Amino acid sequence: MNYIKFCKFNIDTACVEVKLTDGSMVSIDCIAVENEYADNMYETSELDYLIYNEPLTYVELLLSGKIEKYLRNSTDYTPLSDMR
Repeated sequence: MNYIKFCKFNIDTACVEVKLTDGSMVSIDCIAVENEYADNMYETSELDYLIYNEPLTYVELLLSGKIEKYLRNSTDYTPLSDMR
């Protein structure tokens, strides 16, 4: 995604702020994204890791529509009822 010039997480607004090469700014509400895509605490934790440590990867996954596949492949979640 070569149209992203810069991105960072703003803790005051809980948003990842993205500056594009055409000069426009986009603010992504991370709480809304977590509410939409994270089904359990492990997926929420994975999204939080990306937000704080790799915001560019977070934005690329979100804009490409691959965030659900990423969460499905990167988190290992077994419900307690399945462990018995």
